[in-house]
Amino acid sequence: MTADNPLGRLDDDDYPAYTMGRAAEMLGTTPAFLRAIGEARLITPLRSEGGHRRYSRYQLRIAARARELVDQGTPVEAACRIVILEDQLEEAQRINEELRRRDAEPRQATDA
Repeated sequence: MTADNPLGRLDDDDYPAYTMGRAAEMLGTTPAFLRAIGEARLITPLRSEGGHRRYSRYQLRIAARARELVDQGTPVEAACRIVILEDQLEEAQRINEELRRRDAEPRQATDA
């Protein structure tokens, strides 16, 4: 762990995913919670060569949001559905903004 990397994460190229234990530690939860959100089909862990579960940074972000909802009293399966819908909404908004920006750019006339 360093000041610029407080969670001790390595670059994706160096270490693309975290073990279940490390992922749970980073989220401040238990491996049982990660298994529960996997069973609710929020995230499907990657598998290492040895068959061990591994989680990407994206999956950890999703799991952290689900954890917040569960801590507020939302059932795990409902929290998973909410997080999936929120993620889809963010993606749709991002695409919409990109299209608006592209349409707003002045079009250059081609010389014929």
